[in-house]
Amino acid sequence: MYAPPIPAADDPLVPAAMRADGGVRLRFERRGERTLRMELAESGGYRARFPQTFDNSCEAVLINTGGGMAGGDRMRVTVEAGEGSHAVVTTQAAEKIYRSQGFDTAIETRLAAAEGANLAWLPQESILFSGSRLRRRLEIDLAEGARLVACESTVFGRSAMGERLERGSLRDRWRVRRAGRLVFADDVRLEGPVDTLLARPAIGGGAQGAATLLMIGPELAGHRDAIREILAQHDDVEGGAGIVSDCLVVRLVSLRAEALRRVLVMLLGQVTGRALPRTWSS
Repeated sequence: MYAPPIPAADDPLVPAAMRADGGVRLRFERRGERTLRMELAESGGYRARFPQTFDNSCEAVLINTGGGMAGGDRMRVTVEAGEGSHAVVTTQAAEKIYRSQGFDTAIETRLAAAEGANLAWLPQESILFSGSRLRRRLEIDLAEGARLVACESTVFGRSAMGERLERGSLRDRWRVRRAGRLVFADDVRLEGPVDTLLARPAIGGGAQGAATLLMIGPELAGHRDAIREILAQHDDVEGGAGIVSDCLVVRLVSLRAEALRRVLVMLLGQVTGRALPRTWSS
């Protein structure tokens, strides 16, 4: 089947006024035994809501009122967790990345956690439509005594409709610093015939979805061993877990997006020690 080329990124096919540009800025602080939201800024159709929690943490749910992102759209998320705070940030639903007419869809996330803070970044998956162009960047700055769980997952094509990501672009960049020192750096780039690239055994082995999970904090070896036991019980997801530079890094790929999500829920429950936000089960 003929696939038309994706236009160059400087082709002005979509007027600038039609592109979404906004995001959410959050700051959490500990007050007594509880963590409270102390700052909230919203722009460009992006919102945050704060469901009730039954412990001392504060949970934020990010919402894209546009229902997805197209080429040229840009979203920025900034989260600051103050000293001793406990915050969980997730999304209302999977983020749909629609077919681009030339421009990248940009998602930029910056997380910061102070001494003694416990921050969990748990967005639901990004679904890449065929022809989409996603540029995603995650920057994390942690104090020496901060604890972090961060996860990003990607689904290649609309699996429910039998769509494969025949053409597109994915650039995914992670940079994590602890006490100013770079402890984790990761770059993924898939360009052009993504489905063909993912079919290669050394890249994806035909994967329909992939995820990276990172944990920084105490008891990494115990969590690593527990994760390996979980993965050994699910042969529909291929993955590995290891400790590098005091970071627990978990990689997952699967031929089925629903299997990837099911196992990811188990692993996130293991490393966070709590049930996932309710949006993950809706």
